[in-house]
Amino acid sequence: MRRDMELVRKIVFAIEASPSGFAPKPLKVDGYSDEVVGYHVHSMVQGGLVEGVEVTHQGSRSPQAQPTALTWEGHEFADLARNDTVWKKAMQTLGELGQSVTIALLMQLLTSVAKIRLGLP
Repeated sequence: MRRDMELVRKIVFAIEASPSGFAPKPLKVDGYSDEVVGYHVHSMVQGGLVEGVEVTHQGSRSPQAQPTALTWEGHEFADLARNDTVWKKAMQTLGELGQSVTIALLMQLLTSVAKIRLGLP
């Protein structure tokens, strides 16, 4: 679960870093196969974090997509996940709970951790 969320974070940051606003082609993430990245992008398209193009074909071992750009939600995720201290605290909390969470719940958790760090109610 944590490794999956780390990959989602890396994908979002890779797209955000592109000066054109479009995702780099091909999108490569160190330590992850193209298949794993493509599957996560596919899920991220479904979850509304990125816009993308379906590239699954008959020989694919899992659903695949190529990202084209971040959505508004993707930019919000990037802003929440950017601070390493906030991110690590959220991942620590998830590890202590020992269960999977949705992106929506992770974003709520990141928001809560950020508010605490800023001294907001």
